[in-house]
Amino acid sequence: MAKKLKSKLPLERIICNQGFGARKLCRILILNQEVTVNGEICDDPDAVFDTENLQYTVKGEAWDYREKSYLMLHKPSNYECSHKTQHHPTIYSLLPHPLVVRDVQCIGRLDEDTTGLILISDDGQFIHRMSSPKHKVPKVYEVTCKHPMSDEQIAHILKGVQLVDEDAPIAALACTRITQNIIHMTLAEGKYHQVKRMVAAISNRVEGLKRIQIGEVKLPDDLAVGEWRWLTESELVSLNNSEKA
Repeated sequence: MAKKLKSKLPLERIICNQGFGARKLCRILILNQEVTVNGEICDDPDAVFDTENLQYTVKGEAWDYREKSYLMLHKPSNYECSHKTQHHPTIYSLLPHPLVVRDVQCIGRLDEDTTGLILISDDGQFIHRMSSPKHKVPKVYEVTCKHPMSDEQIAHILKGVQLVDEDAPIAALACTRITQNIIHMTLAEGKYHQVKRMVAAISNRVEGLKRIQIGEVKLPDDLAVGEWRWLTESELVSLNNSEKA
């Protein structure tokens, strides 16, 4: 996680950096008294503020100044994890426009029919750390299977299954039966359609797939499908310490 930088900046630059448009547009917003800082209207684009703990509003919408963006999204089905979609809406349409302007990126894509936890950021180092195979950040998936999962099938997943185009068998870090047809599978890799292919390799089929945890960060029960929220400081710390040994 990038360290928060202590800096003093002109209000016009602050609003621009936070994704509210080009400098000229941000200047107009400020001159039109559509921006408040720490509860007070400021109509001076050149007024300088300390960005640490800065709270502001733009057109009545409240924001905190954030040097970098770290958030989670509860991805719905039939959404694509891409800025340039082919058949379905993009997950970025579920975010406020200023975050999209800041060029936030999802960390590890989910298939269009897969739901659940997605991390999103504009911090390149954080994105790399969370997505790089060498860091092996564990991810937990709730898998609904067409047929009941036997003890033998679960043992097979834990031992390792051979997938087409893979040199060696791939094993889950953990696999727990929740109901006859639902398992929780933990993986450290992020190979193409990995969960679906692993389940197919043991003569079953995935009927529903939801990512419920990344590292120690779980998908909150109170985060509705399609909603997003900022990651907490404790969640960021745990994610940066979640590398699998």
